[in-house]
Order: sequence, then structure tokens, then C-alpha cells
Amino acid sequence: MRRIHYSWFILIISFFSIIVAGIIVASSGVFLTPFEKEFGWDRPVISIAFGICLLFYGISGPFMAALLEKFGLKKMMLVAMATLLIGLLLILLMNQSWQLIIIWGIIIGLGSSLFLTVLSPYVANHWFKEKRGLATGILTASTAMGQLLLLPVLAIVIENYSWRWAIGLICALSIIMFIIILLFIKNSPKDIGILPYGQTEDIDELNKSQNGNPIAIAFNGLFVAVKSKEFWLLAGSFFVCGFSTNGLIGTHFISFCISFGIPLVTAASLLSFMGVFNMVGTTLSGWLSDRIDNRWLLFWYYLLRGGSLVLLPFALMDGNITWIMVFTVFYGLDWVATVPPTINLSRQIFGLQNSAIIYGWIYAAHQVGAAAAAYGGGLIYKYFNTYTWAFFMAGVFCVLASLFVIVIKKQAKQVVS
Repeated sequence: MRRIHYSWFILIISFFSIIVAGIIVASSGVFLTPFEKEFGWDRPVISIAFGICLLFYGISGPFMAALLEKFGLKKMMLVAMATLLIGLLLILLMNQSWQLIIIWGIIIGLGSSLFLTVLSPYVANHWFKEKRGLATGILTASTAMGQLLLLPVLAIVIENYSWRWAIGLICALSIIMFIIILLFIKNSPKDIGILPYGQTEDIDELNKSQNGNPIAIAFNGLFVAVKSKEFWLLAGSFFVCGFSTNGLIGTHFISFCISFGIPLVTAASLLSFMGVFNMVGTTLSGWLSDRIDNRWLLFWYYLLRGGSLVLLPFALMDGNITWIMVFTVFYGLDWVATVPPTINLSRQIFGLQNSAIIYGWIYAAHQVGAAAAAYGGGLIYKYFNTYTWAFFMAGVFCVLASLFVIVIKKQAKQVVS
């Protein structure tokens, strides 16, 4: 019987680690209203804490990539999971809004950064020679899996008990993953005497690991990237991606539904239902990114997403559950589908050695957009008593992003340091 290559075990553990980190960040939409009710904090104040989290984990990404190269996969995953666990425990003790901003915004933002930014390309690059696009798609889809499994559960726990019990549930999952990482994660295939999946010769594609100062390594990657027009086009499109996904939908979709009379559990279930199709769409996108021009994949992803966001407010106003379900399915298929082709384009343009760090900077732009939508959505609701204009704005931005990606040269010259 043929043995399963250990690369797939690394992928599975990484998959579930990303699920835990992803559900912590995605749960902001479930906790927004309970925090507002219990503590009496304004929605923009709570939104800015969630926005800082999105921003902080994004801008930390390039430095996490450099730290991965310096300290290895296992140590970094353990430290990141421990940081998340500490943040969750501190949330149980908070009673002031500034504490929420520090704990959720900075500590949880920092702890989630490794898992939600550069872990997917790092594992794909170091553990896979073949099926890198598929591996990236599977890992990216894991954030959706967390929504699918846990958002409705968290909402039910909050409604029947309290938000503190929901935090306790996530803490338990974090402890389980910390133990699994400690026991089974390896830094590289060489640690266990094997080659990356699909590689037949002992050739180090990634050359030597970068052992310098992680901050210098991260900024050197940025200095290489900013000279390229393609970097700005990818970063600009990913800004819009973050604005229109975890910034707007992830933070405010549940509250938007509640404002139209949809119950919390139903709204959370709709968001988790997106996760079902998000998982399918992102895995399929990883498979397609190995076979189809990645620019055209991104063009259609952004264009179709923009149309769906513009139509959502009309579906909610009419209370038409059929059209709301159509949006849920359609948007779910498209949510994180942009990530595998963006990573592939980064790899093609900047090379395998530089791609993880430079993708980290591109993802930082994604999270700047997410933070802008998380905070901006709260402001728009405060002043207009509706999220409609925020969704219209996101739809228009997505159309612009579709134009950004299509002007990238088909076979851009590889940029190297």
C-alpha cells in the first residue's frame, strides 16, 4: 500500500490551524451586537477594534514571512497560536473599550497574522513541488470552513448563554490545535528525510533560507516589489478584495441582516452558508489557477463580485429570501477565490524565493482595505442608519479592481532582488 506523503499531513494541520485563526477573526460579526448591548459602546468604537485587527494582521504578514524563514514553521505556528489563546483569555476580562482595541485589535491581530497571510504560500512553496495551486486553494478555503462549522454554533451559544461561553469554545479549539502543532508539525521535508511532494531530485528551489534580520528582509522584499507596476496593480486589486470581503461582509453582513429584521442565528447561518460555497469556490480556483490565465480568473471574480454586492441591498429591502440565498451561494463561491491566482501571479512575477514576502505586502494592502471597510461601514451606519451605501461603494470598487488585474502583462518579466 502506497504511503501518504507527509506533505499532506502538514497541509491538513495547517488547514485546521487556519480554521481556528479564521473563526476568531470572522466571529467579529457575531460579537459586534452583544458587545454593543452589554457594554453600551458605540458601533464605530467596536468596529475600529475589529478594523485594527484586520489591519494589524495584514501589515504583519511580510514580517511573519521573514520570521518563518529565520525560525522555522513549527516555532512560529506555536507562538502564533499561543498569542491567539492569550488574546482570547484577556477578552473575557475586559470592561473598557480601549481594552477591546488593544486585545482584539493588536494581540489577536498579531496572533492571527501568520495563519491568515503567509502560511498558505509558505507551506505550498516548501512542501509541494506539484499541485502548488491546489494546495494553496485548499489552505485558503480553510478560513471558509471555520465559518461553515462554527459561526452558527457561536450565534446559538451567544443567544442561549452568553458571548463569554462562545469565547470559551474558541479557547478550547486553540488549545487542541496548539497540542497538535507541538506534536506533529515539522519545519521542512528535510527534517524527516523526504523531498517536497512531487519532487524527484534533491534540488533546493528556494536556495538558502534567509538568516538576516527579519525586519530588513521584509523591507528588502518591499523595495524590490515597489519598482514593479505589477505589484501596485496586485496590491490595488487586493485592497478592494479586503474591502469587499472580511472588511465589509465579515464585519457588517450579520448586522446588516439584523437591521432588516433577520434574526442573529439566521444571519450567522447565511454567512456560514457562504462558507460552504467559499470552500468549494476557493479549492476550484486553486485547481483552475494551475491551468487558466490567472489575470482572467481575477477579472471575472472581481466583476461578478461587484455585481452581487450592488444587488444585495435590494434583495434585503424586498425581504426576498430566494434572492438572498442566491447572493449567499454566488458570493460564497467568489469570496476567497481571488487568493490562489493572486499568489500564483506573485510567484510568476517575483520568483519562488521572494514570493512569500512580497505576497505578504500585497496581502497587507488587502487588510488596509478590510480595515477601511470595517471602520467605514460602522461610520456609514451611524450617519445614514443603513449599510446600503457601503455595499454600493464596494461593488463599484470591485469593477475597478477587475480593470487593475487585466492590464497586468500576460508573461510579466520576473522581478528579482
